[in-house]
Amino acid sequence: MPASMSMEWHGNNSSVTIFILLGLSDEKELQLIFFPVFLGIYFITLIWNLGLILLIWMDSHLHTPMYFFLSSLSFVDICYSSSTSPRMLSDFLKNEKNISFIACATQYFFVAWMALTEFCLLAAMAYDRYVAIGHPLQYSNIMAPGLCVKMVAGAFVSGFLSSLSETLSFLNLSFCGPNVIQHFFCDLPQIVSLSCSKPLISQIIVILVAVIIVLGSLLIVLLSYGFIATSILKLSSGKGSAKAFNTCASHLAAVTLYYGTDISVYLCPKSSQSMKEDKILSVFYVIIIPMLNPLIYSLRNKEIKAALNRLKKKATGLPQLT
Repeated sequence: MPASMSMEWHGNNSSVTIFILLGLSDEKELQLIFFPVFLGIYFITLIWNLGLILLIWMDSHLHTPMYFFLSSLSFVDICYSSSTSPRMLSDFLKNEKNISFIACATQYFFVAWMALTEFCLLAAMAYDRYVAIGHPLQYSNIMAPGLCVKMVAGAFVSGFLSSLSETLSFLNLSFCGPNVIQHFFCDLPQIVSLSCSKPLISQIIVILVAVIIVLGSLLIVLLSYGFIATSILKLSSGKGSAKAFNTCASHLAAVTLYYGTDISVYLCPKSSQSMKEDKILSVFYVIIIPMLNPLIYSLRNKEIKAALNRLKKKATGLPQLT
């Protein structure tokens, strides 16, 4: 029996044991072009994010709540990209892109865990920026190390439990017909569409997670930036207003990119044409954004640049100015 029809038989019923990931393209020539491109993107993602984590860890000047959240975001981005990129890269070199039922569920679990954790972290970072700009004198007391650790731990636990609930609902579905996933990774909407059982429970869980985690974190972000805007307008100094805006401009850019692409993929009405668009947007938020985040947060960041200069001087043995 061909892999595309791999099933187990139970009396008069059958269940799919193998899925096929269609990938970004079924043209072999394009796949051979994609391989070095996405391999380079994956390596850059690992190097930039790991480099940022190490820089923050090594430089005591960056041991602040903002950079603690940023290093946590970089860790999530490494895991996020690693949950899809290695599999996608190996599939570029394969003729048959088979993935077992359990492997598919496992991949989705890790993809969803990191994606949902990132939503929570972005909300925590928005709150951190609000406290820094709206309550600068109380900032160190409010954003104490203990609270920051709890916020990051809460983000990971929230993402874990939400992803686990979605994955368990996926495992309870029955698959007895088509098994071709129109994607380059196992994504729940595409998997649910292949089910031959009623996916009502899965759909309810997905909606609840979207409302609580995605829209809930978006509400926190919007409220935080609403208060930030109010605080900036109260500043009498134009220079002070510009400085306050610059401290949250990079985070605002990251939030816009991440929420914008996710909402476009999962909340907009679907059509046959939009499936191709969804693949492109999915590449952007799963593969490209984890690579761009360290660049977005570091490009115009004077503290990161100063930390790099200190590291260079330390490495070359030059005296450091305090």
